[in-house]
Amino acid sequence: MSTAPVAVIAMKISSFDVAALPRIAFGSGRIQELPGLVPEFGRRVLVITGRQAFRATSHWSSLLAGLTRAECEVWDMSVEDEPSPQLVDAAVTRFRPHGIEVVVGVGGGSVLDAAKAIAGLLPFGNSVLDHLEGVGRGVPYRGPALPFIAVPTTAGTGSEATKNAVLSVRGEGGYKKSFRHDTLVPRLALVDPELLASCSAEQIAANGMDAFTQLLESYVSLNANPLTDALAWSGLKAVREHFLIAWRGGNEREVHEARAAMAYGSLLSGITLAQVGLGSVHGLASPLGALFPIPHGVVCGTLVAAATETNIGAMRAREPQHPALGKYAAVGRLMSDHQEFSEDEALQALVEQLQSWTITMGLARLGRYGVRSEDIGRIVADSRGSSMKTNPIVLEDEEIARIVEERL
Repeated sequence: MSTAPVAVIAMKISSFDVAALPRIAFGSGRIQELPGLVPEFGRRVLVITGRQAFRATSHWSSLLAGLTRAECEVWDMSVEDEPSPQLVDAAVTRFRPHGIEVVVGVGGGSVLDAAKAIAGLLPFGNSVLDHLEGVGRGVPYRGPALPFIAVPTTAGTGSEATKNAVLSVRGEGGYKKSFRHDTLVPRLALVDPELLASCSAEQIAANGMDAFTQLLESYVSLNANPLTDALAWSGLKAVREHFLIAWRGGNEREVHEARAAMAYGSLLSGITLAQVGLGSVHGLASPLGALFPIPHGVVCGTLVAAATETNIGAMRAREPQHPALGKYAAVGRLMSDHQEFSEDEALQALVEQLQSWTITMGLARLGRYGVRSEDIGRIVADSRGSSMKTNPIVLEDEEIARIVEERL
């Protein structure tokens, strides 16, 4: 019996690093395992949730009953809106005397970021402002943090896979900055797609656009590597195929599959952003979220089409051989399901699909939250943080301003 020769394709793999990741438990129904997993890390437990959504479900009472059966002592608190340094410091002061051994965060990105920061500071009792990047006192954080279990109830931020807790102070002089350290990575990320059932269509839209943006930006990041490319591509494919079903609804089987795909894509977006960084959308999200009451997912959703078009135009004009153009084109072929498209056709298809999603799902314009043309200069000036540094091309101030102006 003869065998056909196997084609060998040469592939150059450049060196790369992989930052710490949590242990991951993924799958529908996994929330039921949580009470049995917590005692692996300790029995004096602080549970942090959102104000209403999770607590209104049967999962909340089941979790408390399960922790009681596991002989855990439980304290709890809720987080409403994006967490501030003051919220974190107050929680540390309140719960440190109880000798907490493990922190469990169940909620969206704001809840997980708050819980992550609280877990980092409970062993020490100092203020998070000692360590907050850019606005803090510059004191190095050395850890270790308390064990932290992250249970996302939305599919967007990917905070369950990262080492940074994003904290905000809104308004004039406000900021949106990270408390970041390797020991803040959750020990366990328990991702149960069934928990997305409590999300409204509006939340699915904003969070899904956030996840897609993170996948796209990490895919074309200056620091991207073959491992993150593979993960980002898998996430992009999952979101592309299931996003609209998760948002619109369908039969029970379709919705079940769509929630799993969105939870998976969100998880991968957290992994990839933690490894290689993001881009211009998240560079702009920082000042916009600090100065105005705009939900993070809405910022991403309303800007991603304009930012992608601007990146493509800048590379075509100044760096026409940039490898990110080929990557954007590959995503355009994926989004349009037209593998035969030329690069130009694929790039146009990508921008058009992102614009279509933005319109179809009703992502709000920035003006709805009070952003005006006179604010653009300040937004641009504050946009050049860590995310902008991994954008595939350095954008000029005028280009960044046009992104914002287009979505006023």
